[in-house]
Amino acid sequence: MTNLVNLENVSKSFGVRPLLDGVSLGVGRGDRIGVVGLNGGGKTTLLEVLAGLEPADEGRVSRVRDLRMAVVTQRTELAPGSTVRNAVLDPLGITEDHQWAADPRARSILTGLEITTLGLDSPVDTMSGGERRRVALAAALVRELDLVVLDEPTNHLDVEGVQWLADHLISRGTALVVVTHDRWFLDTVCSRTWEVVGGQVEQYEGGYADWIYARAERARLADTLEEKRRNLARKELAWLRRGAPARTSKPRYRIDAAEALIADVPPPRDNVELLAFAKRRLGRTVVELEDVSISAGDKPILDRETWRIGPGDRVGLVGVNGSGKTTVLRLLAGDSEPQAGKRIQGQTVRLAHLTQELHELPPQLRVLEAVEEIARRVTLGKQDLSASQLAERFGFPANKQWTPIGDLSGGERRRLQLARLLMAEPNVLLLDEPTNDLDIDTLQQLEDLLDSWPGTIVVVSHDRYLVERVCDRVVALFGDGKVTHLVGGIEEYLTRRAASLAAASPAKPQPAAAATAVKVNAADRRAAQKELARLERQVETLAKKEATLHAALAEAATDAAKLLELDAELRSVVATKDELEQRWLELADTAE
Repeated sequence: MTNLVNLENVSKSFGVRPLLDGVSLGVGRGDRIGVVGLNGGGKTTLLEVLAGLEPADEGRVSRVRDLRMAVVTQRTELAPGSTVRNAVLDPLGITEDHQWAADPRARSILTGLEITTLGLDSPVDTMSGGERRRVALAAALVRELDLVVLDEPTNHLDVEGVQWLADHLISRGTALVVVTHDRWFLDTVCSRTWEVVGGQVEQYEGGYADWIYARAERARLADTLEEKRRNLARKELAWLRRGAPARTSKPRYRIDAAEALIADVPPPRDNVELLAFAKRRLGRTVVELEDVSISAGDKPILDRETWRIGPGDRVGLVGVNGSGKTTVLRLLAGDSEPQAGKRIQGQTVRLAHLTQELHELPPQLRVLEAVEEIARRVTLGKQDLSASQLAERFGFPANKQWTPIGDLSGGERRRLQLARLLMAEPNVLLLDEPTNDLDIDTLQQLEDLLDSWPGTIVVVSHDRYLVERVCDRVVALFGDGKVTHLVGGIEEYLTRRAASLAAASPAKPQPAAAATAVKVNAADRRAAQKELARLERQVETLAKKEATLHAALAEAATDAAKLLELDAELRSVVATKDELEQRWLELADTAE
């Protein structure tokens, strides 16, 4: 099958630094490819060369004739003076509201990306950067396409918007190449992963979980890799296997070697020990909102609400864009006052608030100087780090630590802001979208530090993976003036939101055949889930039998007749196990 786009021996440099060095790869019809790698490593450059926004210095880029392609990168601009309607609907020839309302794709995209809340006749020139990115994304997705190229599309979406985008891209079947640090999105949407590293592009089958397996296995086989990177890959792999079964497309027998790496990895954190330590550091009172009211204009955010955050609490705060998450975080930080009620803060609290704004520092100051300006050493949980070591954790190796701040990118300044925040040794952390502009390696470093951090954390993030990894409980703002605790976490939040939206929209009569189909699909899903559970038990039993047979083979090394008998039994067991694993893979999509 002919690829939509081919790169043949492509090289691209900026200055003297090669970002792509002899790269050859292709994008086929229906491929959904996630691009990962360090910030500044060449991910965006790869996208722009692939899309034709940047020419290759060497090599050849070819595309099929009449390729229908949409590109939304961080440099995508909307026409000055245009409105939302001009950007999204005019290219489709849609001039009336009833026309887009009757178009299933246009209606889904405009509501899913919350474009209608912006106003179709609103000028794009007066919108925030995030709003313009959403409009540009909508303008791309409404078209008939063969290939979509996206650079960090989830950055300005809430959790619900990320879920919608994932479902939309999967259902479209359009080929996709996407740069994102959102690991849940990668794992849900992508069937292949490209890692840009050292000017090369390493290719893997599957999404984030498969990539982590591959990295862990590569670390096991390549003893020359740095010990730190190997340990982080092992810890991340252990986390993936402790939760719900990873969305890996690899049969279990292919990842046994990787799983051996995590046999002795302890849980990410000892909650009992951390809670005891947090109580000693913080006492009983941390931050409390008592009978508090606060609003944004005429819209109530909290209405006579009481919320107590205790020592060692690790809370994720979710809600749609505009629900007031940042306002509540500012209230918790003491940066704003409630309109009614009071905020109480414990005497021993040392609070640090990571905002979405970048605090300006003298541009001539060096990275290491900016970190040492706070402190020269820091103790985070059980880890004692120098300023240089912490800076390295956040992507500033020794040769980068003397870079003037004025020469740093926005993402690098964000990492520096986070390093300075932790250097102050706070015992309460309020994090507002901490994943913005962080690559996956830096996110793993941050999570590794937070795993052993004995304090209180409140996180606002659209990154579902980070919230589920770092936080022990989730609360939500549903627009009713309350802080709602969600036992079922983000999954419960999305279910409640879907039910709320369904209740708010007028009911549509469903044909009997369609209703029957829904019931059949639900029944099929339940049946598949039951069979998956049965298959997993059978595979586990066969795996134990396989291990026993291997041991028996070793013991019977001098008995030829016994060896033949055991070998035949082992072959039968392995063949049966492979068949069951293949059946498991066939059922996995139905069960999800």
